[in-house]
Amino acid sequence: MQTLEIDPHAKPSTPQYEVDLTENVMVTARDGVQLATDIYLPARNGQTTDAPLPVLIHRTPYNKSEVELGSGDAWWFAERGYAVVVQDCRGCFESGGDVNFLFPEAEDGFDTLGWIGRQPWSNGRVGTWGCSWASWTQTAMAALGPDNLAAMVPNMSGANAHESSVRQGGALELRFLAWAFWHSASNTQKKLKNRDFISPALNLGAPTFADWLTRMPIRRGQTQLALVPAYEKWALEILTRADYDEYWKHPSVNPRHHYDSFPDIPILFVGGWYDSYARASTENFRDLSAIKRGPVRLLMGPWTHGSTTTELNFSGDVEFGDDAALDDFRETHLRWFDRWLKGVDTGIEDDPPLRIFVMGGGSGRRMPSGRMMHGGAWRDEREWPLARACFTDYYLHEDGALDTTPPEETDSSTTYRFDPANPVPSIGGSVSSLMSVAPMPVGIADPSLDARDLRRHSNMLAGGFDQRERPDVYGCKPPYLPIASRPDVLVFQTEPLEEPLEVTGPIEIELWVATSAPDTDFTAKLVDVYPPSAWYPFGYCLNLTDSITRLRYRNGFEKPELVQPGEPVRVTITLYPTSNLFVRGHRIRLDVSSSNYPRFDVNPNTGESIGLDRRRAAANNTVFHDRARPSRVVLPLIPA
Repeated sequence: MQTLEIDPHAKPSTPQYEVDLTENVMVTARDGVQLATDIYLPARNGQTTDAPLPVLIHRTPYNKSEVELGSGDAWWFAERGYAVVVQDCRGCFESGGDVNFLFPEAEDGFDTLGWIGRQPWSNGRVGTWGCSWASWTQTAMAALGPDNLAAMVPNMSGANAHESSVRQGGALELRFLAWAFWHSASNTQKKLKNRDFISPALNLGAPTFADWLTRMPIRRGQTQLALVPAYEKWALEILTRADYDEYWKHPSVNPRHHYDSFPDIPILFVGGWYDSYARASTENFRDLSAIKRGPVRLLMGPWTHGSTTTELNFSGDVEFGDDAALDDFRETHLRWFDRWLKGVDTGIEDDPPLRIFVMGGGSGRRMPSGRMMHGGAWRDEREWPLARACFTDYYLHEDGALDTTPPEETDSSTTYRFDPANPVPSIGGSVSSLMSVAPMPVGIADPSLDARDLRRHSNMLAGGFDQRERPDVYGCKPPYLPIASRPDVLVFQTEPLEEPLEVTGPIEIELWVATSAPDTDFTAKLVDVYPPSAWYPFGYCLNLTDSITRLRYRNGFEKPELVQPGEPVRVTITLYPTSNLFVRGHRIRLDVSSSNYPRFDVNPNTGESIGLDRRRAAANNTVFHDRARPSRVVLPLIPA
C-alpha cells in the first residue's frame, strides 16, 4: 500500500459534523456467522455526507454499545470526519457464533475489512484502534495482509501469546482463565444463554474466580463454565496446551509469527511498563520496525493496563509526576490518523521512533493520595534495545550480595523448600483481567441492566507496590510481613548505590538450579529498594518487573523434558522490560523463588501433565552461585 502524501491544503480534523448512527448492521463472515456492527457516519443537517471517507474500525468483545456509552470514541471520531465502524466480536452480545478465545479474530477482522471496502462511504483507507483484546483484533487482521488496512494504533497488545501474555516461561498467566469466568457472566448473547436459568446461575451467587483459585486446576464440568460450553472449551485448552505447537502459531494469538504478511503501513504501538503486554509492545516495535518501512513507532509509559490509564500519573501505589499522564489519548490517535488517512501535516513524522518514560528519581515521599512519589521523565530514543545500553552481569552470591564480581567459591548454593500449597502471593505487577465478578445488585437479574465494570474486582493488584503483605492482596495472611522474610524467597541485593544507575531494556536472568522434584518452577523479580525515610521508616521495596520459567521447558518450549532430581541445570528467565533510574542510596534487588500466585499457575512439582494434575508435592529447590555454576542477572545499564 502506498503511503498517503501530505496535502498542503488539508487541515487537522475538528468537530464539524453531526453524527448519524445505524445500529446492528450484520456483516457476514466467511462461514456465514453474522457480526453485529454499528456505523457512525458524519452528517450535516440530518444528511450523511456523500463523499467517501477514511474509515476507523474498533472490534470489541465488551459490548459495542456499552463501550461507546463509556468512551464516546466512535462519536468523537465521526464528528471529525471519519466513518467509524464498531463491531461485537464473534460470540459476544449481538453477534452470532461462539467465543473461541482470540482465534476467530484474524478471519473475522479480515472479512469485515473486505465488507468495509465495498461500502459507498469508504474511500478504501481504514485505520484501527483499541486496547487489549481490541488490540489483538488489529494485529490479527493485519497478519492476513488486507489491502485496505492503512494505519493502526494497537494499545497494549500481544505479539506471541505463548511466549508472554497468555503463557510465560511455560507457565499460565491465570488472568485469561479469570476472563472466561467474568466475561461469560456479563455476555448477554442470546445464543450463549439460550435457557432462562443460565444467566441467573452465572450472575446471582455463583462461585467467584477467587473461589476457584483455591481449587486449581479447574476441571471439565465442575465449574459454572459448564453452562457456557464455548468458554469452558477454550479455557481448558489454554490451561492444558502448554507445548509450543501449531495451536499457538495461529495469526490471532501469534501475530509475531506472521510479521512478513503484515501490510507495510504506519503503526503506532502503545504500551506500559506495568502493563501485561510490556514485553510484547517492545518486541512488536523492535521486530516490525526492522522489516517494514512503516513508519513503526512505540510510545511506552509507566502505566498499567487499560484504555484510560495513559491519562493517569500513577500505577498501583506509586506516582510518577503529572508529566507521566497524556493530556488526551484521543488526540494522540487523531494526529496519527489525520496524517496517514487524510494526508494532514500533523508533525507526526518529526516525532522520534521511540518515546519512553524513565521511571524513578522522585522524592520518595508519601503523597496526599497515599501513594509514593517515584517520579520519572519522558525521553526520546531511536531503537530498542537502546544502542548505548551496556548489558552488565550482576552475580548472585551466597551471602545475599548482588554485584559485578563473579563468585569464587568452588561449591556454593542456597536451598529452600517450595510448597505448592503455600505459594508466594503476587504483590503488584504487570497484570490485567485477573478479576472476579460480584453478584448483581439487589433487585436486578439481567446483566445487561448493570454496568460490567462496577461488578468486577481484582484478585491481584496491578502496578508498583511495597513488597510487604497486606490485607487486600490475595494469599496474604496476618501478620502481613515483608515478602522477603519468607523462607522460600531468596533475596540478592547490591550495596547502596553511590551514584544513580539507570536500567532500561530487556532483562534476562541465568540461573544454575537443581530440584528434588521431576519438575518445578523458578521465578524472579527485580526490585528498587528505597532506604528508610520519614515517610517510610522501614524503607520501600518497589517491584519493577518479574517473570517465571518452568523447568520442563528449559531446553525449548516445543517438547517438555522432566529433570533428574538433584541434577544441576541452567535455566533462563526473561523478565518483562523496564526503564528505571535507581537513585543514589537505593539498592538493586533480585528476588528468586518458585511461585508468584495468582499471577501464574502453581507447579505441583509432580511432573504430571500440565493442567491435569491431581497431586502436589513440596520440593527442595536449589540455586547455585559458585565458580563453575554462576547465577546472574544481565542488566541493561544506560550511561549517565
